[in-house]
Amino acid sequence: MTDMVYGPVVSAPSEPVLPRWWRTVDRWTLAAVGGLFLIGLLLGFAASPPLASRNGLDPFHYVSRQAVFGCLGLGVMVIVSMMPVRMIRRWAVLGFVCAVIAIALLPVLGTDFNKGAYRWYSLGFISLQPSEFLKPTFVIFTAWMMAASYDLNGPPGRSLSFVVAVALTLILALQPDFGQASLILGAWGVIYFVAGANLVVLIGLAACVMVAGMIAYQNSEHVARRVDGFLNPEVDPTTQLGYATNAIQEGGFLGVGVGEGTVKWSLPDAHTDFIIAVAAEEYGLIMCLVIIALYLTIVLRALFRLIKERDPFIRLAGTGLACLFGMQAAINLGVAVRLLPAKGMTLPFVSYGGSSLLAAGLATGMLLALTRVRPQDAMSEIIGRGR
Repeated sequence: MTDMVYGPVVSAPSEPVLPRWWRTVDRWTLAAVGGLFLIGLLLGFAASPPLASRNGLDPFHYVSRQAVFGCLGLGVMVIVSMMPVRMIRRWAVLGFVCAVIAIALLPVLGTDFNKGAYRWYSLGFISLQPSEFLKPTFVIFTAWMMAASYDLNGPPGRSLSFVVAVALTLILALQPDFGQASLILGAWGVIYFVAGANLVVLIGLAACVMVAGMIAYQNSEHVARRVDGFLNPEVDPTTQLGYATNAIQEGGFLGVGVGEGTVKWSLPDAHTDFIIAVAAEEYGLIMCLVIIALYLTIVLRALFRLIKERDPFIRLAGTGLACLFGMQAAINLGVAVRLLPAKGMTLPFVSYGGSSLLAAGLATGMLLALTRVRPQDAMSEIIGRGR
């Protein structure tokens, strides 16, 4: 009857996946991620040969592994960025459950690699750090719970996600892994703020974090040592912070020259947590500003795109992922210049690390999928819900 009155409905030809993806994805973010990865490889050529020499390996052993895992991470990013939002939410929630189980089993099956914290699973050819994959999947889970609370008779998503966030923070702090714990709590705070935060709750949460920090300082030698080193006006030149500080000072504006840096021979984590010190020494302030600009490009472009988003889940999840990405970069850079105590956190797409590169690719892929251009008019939303 409808066809008789209005005529037959003509189906719009479906656009191929790749052209539609290229038309709707944020290409500036893709370029910024590619730039960070190439800079990471460039710095890896400078920072990793000393470590390979100490371990009796090929000089470019770690650079080769970084290239392999980086390409895998970029591949994951592209594939995930093509997925529809509903599929990302389902797989991310499932991945979150798996990551929580993996975190819980670390004290039994994990290893510390003589670093004093059980954070990894040793699989022989690769070491897996489940907390890296926990962070982006937690953001999706939290956004899903908070968005569901907007629905009539929806679940108490804010309260449930807060309980989960606190539980995960405690588990990570007991490893101890206070850096990842702070990111989990910070990501929840950002999503809660965007969802319409109660100011009293935020103030209370900040007070609880301060109290927890004082308790950790008084009862954990690991935390006390790092905080004391941060607060001490005299930097011990034989510590990682001392080496990094000296390297940044020596680099100046233009750096000492490619391959001329010396900090890579002293810093045990020159290729991971303190990679920015190598960049500052050999390439100077200019390289550091380029790296910061690339991170700002990714975060700000995502936030500007999400301002126009009307779907609450996409808005909350995208904001959480963008801020998580920016917070991790800011913490790593802040540690290197003594603005923050040492955290043991990688610089996304730049630092060496298989888990870090794969997780960064996963998180950025989800962010790209959530920030793709999509219709925001009322009729498209109605049609989208019906599919």
